[in-house]
Amino acid sequence: MIRKFIMMGGLCLLSTAVFAQKKPVFNLQPKEDTEVSPIVKEKVDEYAKKIDTIIKEEKKLMEVELTELQSKNLSKAEFNEQKSLIASKYSEKIDQRIEELGFDMDAVIQKQVRYSLLNSDVTSNEELKEKLLKKFRPTKELSPYISYSIMNLTNDKADNILDNNLRYAGNFEFGLKFNYQFSRTSPWGLISGIGFSWRTLSIDNNMFVAKDANSNVYLANYEKGLSKSKLRTGYIVVPLGLQYNFSKLKNAGLDVQYRDYSHGFKVGANIYGGVKMSTNNIIKGDGISDRDRSDYRVSPFIYGGQFTVSYDDFSIFVKKDFGNFFKSGTFENDKALTFGVALWW
Repeated sequence: MIRKFIMMGGLCLLSTAVFAQKKPVFNLQPKEDTEVSPIVKEKVDEYAKKIDTIIKEEKKLMEVELTELQSKNLSKAEFNEQKSLIASKYSEKIDQRIEELGFDMDAVIQKQVRYSLLNSDVTSNEELKEKLLKKFRPTKELSPYISYSIMNLTNDKADNILDNNLRYAGNFEFGLKFNYQFSRTSPWGLISGIGFSWRTLSIDNNMFVAKDANSNVYLANYEKGLSKSKLRTGYIVVPLGLQYNFSKLKNAGLDVQYRDYSHGFKVGANIYGGVKMSTNNIIKGDGISDRDRSDYRVSPFIYGGQFTVSYDDFSIFVKKDFGNFFKSGTFENDKALTFGVALWW
């Protein structure tokens, strides 16, 4: 009997601990989060009160017998022996009366398990199945992501002056990704969202991006030496594509199956398009420190394709622009190719 109470208490603590941990996503299928089933709490409280009443009643009767025993002036050994017999007798009576209450602890534990899974009391298999179908609906969530990638400018022609003086290029991006699973058991889903991307070209050999009176962009040399020469452009980017999840089907019971779409091994392919926010030409060196946000003939739009391999929250990806990095006539045919890592994509 005591062991069952301990099990019940542990179960309640476990449900509290489970619901205290939340994943940082904006889930479009909100669920109520409570700890202990109201029915379970009511039944346990009622049972505890009845047990307390039984113990108090039997304790009074036992105290009467112990008082009578003390009046017999028995030896210490005889008194302790009689006292032990009386205690055993009332302990058995208490256990018997508690047993006669007919409290089904196993049924209560089962109700709490169901409630911990579904956040609701159910009284039939039909209701349980309905709750399971609601709980394990297709994934629809909007979650944050962040990524960084190394960028290379590809060109089907001979390297131009920018290619020959490019130290490194990178792309930092963050935003919100939208996952839409096509059905509860489907491995396929739609991916979309919105991101903010900053593409940076770092120029080497004391060269910097400049422009003449006619706004023609070129690389110029700074003879005194440069510690920093960067051209950074920001874009608002929107992806659209498909994702396939390799995780196995899980059985929730009552013939309800589902696939954990957000975890496990996944591959995805998407196209993307973006609109330029601004360009920042950053130059620092001996006798110069300048930031210029004017137009440097960077393409106002980007579009391309992306392939991603993910496991849980970690991803690696490759992206390829289909359009030129600069407008026509400036560093011809340079297109961005990036390899990177992402979290929560």
